[in-house]
Formats: sequence, structure tokens, C-alpha cells
Amino acid sequence: MLDDTDRAILAQLIEDGTRSNRTVAEAIGVSQGTVSNRVKRLEELGVILGYAARIDPEKVGWRITVVVGIRIEKGRLLEIQGRIAEDPRVISVYDVTGDYDSMVIALAKDREDLNDLTKTVLSIDGIERSHTHMVLNTVKESKIEMPKNHKDGA
Repeated sequence: MLDDTDRAILAQLIEDGTRSNRTVAEAIGVSQGTVSNRVKRLEELGVILGYAARIDPEKVGWRITVVVGIRIEKGRLLEIQGRIAEDPRVISVYDVTGDYDSMVIALAKDREDLNDLTKTVLSIDGIERSHTHMVLNTVKESKIEMPKNHKDGA
């Protein structure tokens, strides 16, 4: 599905999504038309989902990050995950294996906001148990990078 040129283009855009086709073309040694056509194809295939600014949450008022493991009542997983995902403080909702049915990553402005998140979103009917972890320090948080030796051709 992806060849080396696609991977090189993606690596450039992952590094800086605002790079022009000309800049990407020069960096990887192909024509601007090749980059333009490939990017359009990657967008149509859903490989490139969109472009967004990466923002430091703390600098815009989100001072607390939490990771929450949630056990959900049998048969209600999608319903409950959908309701959780509606809250603007929730940035990720994952189906997972292990002790929990779902993991949630959320941001809160302060302790009062975290208290509200816990008592409203994390107490929705159908949630059997939640276990909240406050992030004390972010050691590593990186953007997705292209694997160096991907063997299945993707």
C-alpha cells in the first residue's frame, strides 16, 4: 500500500504538517507534482486524516492530565464510550484489553474541574468502576513516526 516515497512524504509531514509540497519534494528528491499527487492519494485513502496545530495544553489553561481505566456494564460499551467522548475535556477514548474495558485520557483546568469530570463524566450510569491516575510529569509524548523497517509493506 505504501512505498518508500509515500513513507518519506509522511515523515516530512509528521515533522511539520505546514511544509509546502515544494519543500517536501526538495527534501526527498522527487518532483513537486509527485508530492502533490501522493499527498492527495494518501488523503483519499484515509492515511492522512487531517492537519492540526500541536498545542501545549498547560499554556492554554489545561493544567491536569488524567488517565482513567474504566470498567463498563456488559452490553453498554459503545453507548458509554460515546457519552464519555462527548465531553470536551476528554481527548481520547480507547477499547483495551486487561482489567478495564476502556481507557480515557482527559484534561482538566484545575482540581475543581477534575472533581466535576469525575462526578459527571466518570460517574455515568453504566460505569461499574473507574480508576483515575493523575499525570505528574510527562517524560515523553511524541507524534507518530514512520517505522524504519516495516515488513508488511504498509
